[in-house]
Amino acid sequence: MSMDLQRFHATYFEESREGLDAMEAGLLALEGGSLDPEVVNSVFRAAHSIKGGAATFGFERMAALTHVLETLLDEIRGGKRALSAGAVDAMLASVDVLRALLAEAEHGKAADPDAVQAVHARLQRELGSQAAAEQAGSAEPEPESWKIAFSPAPSLFMSGNDPLRILRELEHLGPLDVTARLERMPDFPQLDPLEACIAWDLGLHGRVPRSAIDDVFAWVVDDCELDIQPQPPTTGTAGATAVPVATPAPSPVAAEAESSIRVSVDKVDALIDLVGELVITQAMLKQVSGGMDPAQAERLFAGLELLERNTRDLQEAVIGVRMLPVDAVFRRFPRLVRDLSARLGKQVRLRTVGEGTELDKGLIEKIADPLVHLVRNAIDHGLESPQARRDAGKDETGTITLAASHQGGHIVIEVADDGRGLDRARILAKAAERGLPVPDHPSDAQVWDLIFQPGFSTAEQITDLSGRGVGMDVVRKNIQTLGGEIQIESSPGRGTRVVIRLPLTLAILDGMAVSAGGEILILPLSHVLEALQPQVADVRTVAGEGRVLRVRGEYLPLLSLAGHYGYDGGGEESLVVVVEGDGHRLALEVDELVGQQQVVVKNLEKNYRRVPGISGATILGDGRVALIVDVGGLARMRQQAALPRVA
Repeated sequence: MSMDLQRFHATYFEESREGLDAMEAGLLALEGGSLDPEVVNSVFRAAHSIKGGAATFGFERMAALTHVLETLLDEIRGGKRALSAGAVDAMLASVDVLRALLAEAEHGKAADPDAVQAVHARLQRELGSQAAAEQAGSAEPEPESWKIAFSPAPSLFMSGNDPLRILRELEHLGPLDVTARLERMPDFPQLDPLEACIAWDLGLHGRVPRSAIDDVFAWVVDDCELDIQPQPPTTGTAGATAVPVATPAPSPVAAEAESSIRVSVDKVDALIDLVGELVITQAMLKQVSGGMDPAQAERLFAGLELLERNTRDLQEAVIGVRMLPVDAVFRRFPRLVRDLSARLGKQVRLRTVGEGTELDKGLIEKIADPLVHLVRNAIDHGLESPQARRDAGKDETGTITLAASHQGGHIVIEVADDGRGLDRARILAKAAERGLPVPDHPSDAQVWDLIFQPGFSTAEQITDLSGRGVGMDVVRKNIQTLGGEIQIESSPGRGTRVVIRLPLTLAILDGMAVSAGGEILILPLSHVLEALQPQVADVRTVAGEGRVLRVRGEYLPLLSLAGHYGYDGGGEESLVVVVEGDGHRLALEVDELVGQQQVVVKNLEKNYRRVPGISGATILGDGRVALIVDVGGLARMRQQAALPRVA
């Protein structure tokens, strides 16, 4: 019976990526001084799993490289060699090459053959450095051959294992004699292809360490009966026969262990889309029923109320499936910090906080690149050299902090350093040189905001890491595309802190529906601070600033939504909604507060085009389209309109 293994590729690729991440994290922990034997074991298990799958699917170069890597790890975990810095470097380099080989197998993007050969040679050199000493110190010769009785449990296939893969791994160790035992094979009508019913008698020839054989069966010991016995030499006096090692059947506890399944992201997205349509339908029913007499339609109203609760619960549950801990992004930075600090001659420690904070998978994938740029900037520009830090009375090792937390309807991610801080005078001089608009007496926040101007850079030297002025404007643009905001805080000599605020999800949001110029607009509720009826005496017109509104002693820019979006004029008496976006507060003039409701976010650019000050659209209960206001965009547009030009 032939089996199409390609349908298992996607699972293998995903698991291998997770395994490589675990290997990298474990190796960095070992390099940092961890003495936990389980760390070495976790790295070994990841390499062993990747090797087994590669051998099964015919990815020979991956199998060959992980075999050498696995041998080196086995010697380290067995105490046969000390963990050296050279070995860690070689193994980290092998992780990079394995990622390239994995991409080659998955996407057909060819890995660099020279890099593969070079890292293979490095691992072999590490292995060869103690080969002579180990041979000289060997107290007992390995048996010339092994006899192995292997009886898989019927449920072996369901655990994701395959006896044929195990046989292939044994063949890598030496010549193998294979005899199948068919006493458990049922008649053809009773044959279940999902059950393992063939047992095996195996003869493995060559001086193979027992530990290497145990490693091959490490993943199936709970799903088989196993008897491994050394065979005495064919010449000379026969030695004593070792006691057979039999592995018991799986315990009930193992059988009842929590399980999980892998689901395609496309399927989850389809569910979210369906929940979105359900939210729209629920809003439509609520609007249609609004004109009915509650006394006559009491059961209908009770049902609609229950539908609303169930819809919200379903929406939260489905979106929860897409939520992943932000550690999925954070765990790539220990390696980045290690390599970059060594390259720049700086000493850096990485501190992470809130790794378990959950974020939508789509956001996690898109926030990674901006965070990489910010961390690189912090190490390159923010942190001083060890000597400069000593001269300033600081610890010569700088600290980069990555933190994540939930605040209201947002997730807040911070990238902070304890370095030199931003140079206010230098930034203003560069802005004047380039003719950028700057207020007459700019605050620190307004000065830091200049860094996000396209092409802005204060670097004295251009390197491959920084200095070309390409990056921070792209970082802001990418974050704004995700519906987020970015701010900078800095203190001279104490460091810089970059704060990113993102929505928890891009699919559904709680909004306040308002009427402006006869149209319905949606204000994201997470940006709304308060609503009020303004007094005529509180409204002022300031030269160069436009209208402002006094709210509890503070003057806020006053913006008419109807006028801004080109709708027909609003009503005679208006209301004001105070919102905050991008660190700035605005007073938005509207005709009426329609109410609070959940809305399904639709991408406007895919269906129409980008509109300044609009982040998306939604469908109301009556079928009309309502635009979702980009509060941060309005704040930025208002700031830019008020800035004078530098002569």
